Amino acid sequence: MQKSESHGGVQLRNRGAGNCDPRTSPSIQIKHRTPAQQSKSSSSTGSPESARKLHPRPSDKLNPKTINPFGEQSRAPSAFAAIYSKGGIPCRLIHGSVKHTLQWECPPENLPFDPLLITLAEGLRETKHPYTFVSKEGFRQLLLVPGAPEKAVPLLPRLVPVLKAALAHLDDDVFARGLSALVQLSVVVGPSLNAHLKHLLTSLSKRLRDKKFKEPITSALQKLEQHGGSGSLIIIKSKIPTYCSICC
Repeated sequence: MQKSESHGGVQLRNRGAGNCDPRTSPSIQIKHRTPAQQSKSSSSTGSPESARKLHPRPSDKLNPKTINPFGEQSRAPSAFAAIYSKGGIPCRLIHGSVKHTLQWECPPENLPFDPLLITLAEGLRETKHPYTFVSKEGFRQLLLVPGAPEKAVPLLPRLVPVLKAALAHLDDDVFARGLSALVQLSVVVGPSLNAHLKHLLTSLSKRLRDKKFKEPITSALQKLEQHGGSGSLIIIKSKIPTYCSICC
């Protein structure tokens, strides 16, 4: 005998004991999504953020990689980023319509180079704005103040390894900033850099194989020779035999 019961418009048949073989009477389970689940599903596909990922805006290609130093990050910030976010760099970025500038909290010539110059050199390895601009421009401006040679020379044993790390970086922009900083430092400290020069030339030698860096590296080597004197030429030739002296 079969019984038929109706639950919410769905017919459920209850067969006799002889017909309860699970192999011949498969069960069908109907799962109904709750209104909350349906809302979550529709919102995830229709949210502006998901639409932006599927259809990126043209302006996304124009804006540089920017990071909010005060926002929550998915990973621990670098040492430079942490110092910058806490106000450890005594300057702030001024956004201009044509170019950006730095505004120092006090005249740069009144600032101690230790550890500020080293911290700025560490920031050369950053890859996101505003760290890239602050580190590069801050390093340059600090080396322009009166008395910079006397302040920078004692820091060379700690400063050179930091510049070496920037020159060995795989990112082309980081390398370019490190190369520019090396030339600026050479102008300021002169022959005092010769004792540390060999530690910096290995990365330059490797990058010479890249055509786009051949000219800027050659120009940098000429500046190193110009400000380092004859002693620098011997060191450069020992690491880069193909280098032609500016005296030739």
